[in-house]
Amino acid sequence: MSYDENQPPAPPRRPGRGNLTIAVAALVPTALAGWLVWQAMNGSEENEPPRVLPLPSGQTTAGKPGPGASSHTDSASPSASPSASPSASKGSQEPGGKGGASGPLAGKVVVVDPGHNPGNFRHTTEINKLVDIGTNRKECDTTGTSTNDGYTEAEFTRDVSQRLRTLLEKQGATVKFTHDNDRPFGPCVDERARIGNKAKADAVISIHADGAGVGDRGFHVILPALVKAGAADTAKIVGPSRELGERIAGRFVRATGSAPSNYVGDGTGLDVRKDLGGLNLSTVPKVFIECGNMRDPKDAALLKSSAWRQQAALGMAEGIAGYLKG
Repeated sequence: MSYDENQPPAPPRRPGRGNLTIAVAALVPTALAGWLVWQAMNGSEENEPPRVLPLPSGQTTAGKPGPGASSHTDSASPSASPSASPSASKGSQEPGGKGGASGPLAGKVVVVDPGHNPGNFRHTTEINKLVDIGTNRKECDTTGTSTNDGYTEAEFTRDVSQRLRTLLEKQGATVKFTHDNDRPFGPCVDERARIGNKAKADAVISIHADGAGVGDRGFHVILPALVKAGAADTAKIVGPSRELGERIAGRFVRATGSAPSNYVGDGTGLDVRKDLGGLNLSTVPKVFIECGNMRDPKDAALLKSSAWRQQAALGMAEGIAGYLKG
């Protein structure tokens, strides 16, 4: 959703459903079982404030609000970004190729794509230019959405992406970013896809938060549809991407306690789309994750919590690791 620091954000967008062909039986036992256990332990969400799971020992919880964001308080409010590892866009620098690190994910390359860019709102002309996504032409990028008190999607995605990188590198993976506050805007959606392709990534995850209506809650993972048009051909990645998405969705439930979306995916936490250039143009397994709805007060409270963001990164890391280990 568009975000302009000088105006109220544009009306919320509601993601399209696409051709939804969901393997419900594969996900629901894992995802919803975790949700039901969390509900039993924590009581009704209608009567209690949002809760987050405790952090594993030694993990940090810092976050950072975006430019132009109004100040807000939270028991674990965004305050400072976690320590960054070596230059994000370059990935790990250890010798030995593909990171040269040891661990269960040694030799694996993961590309992390933080949705949007904090500077996009200053470069609306550039990001509104159309690029070819195979099925049609679409804006280079968008500004993203924000919470009602100004915590932007771009700052949320960067914070979670940095946490995810730290967790994956500890397991030996080489992690590359599409951007990390190292460019004034973008990259465009077609370039984001090319970065993953060029890296020959074993897995790519694009991290987002949604901007739907109040009462729309929960997360969902977006999978590539079967597309063959122009420069887009997803035939080879549809299957692997679904497996990656299912793994992430199941682990995300367990780690965060968040339910699958109540407005996209028919309760499975999965959605299939053919209108996203970052998926259409990918030649390697790739998914998007909408971690929650920034426009719903209850979801927003979670997204602004640094403790919850750490758990979100943990769920993604565990899902990616499970997929890569086979």
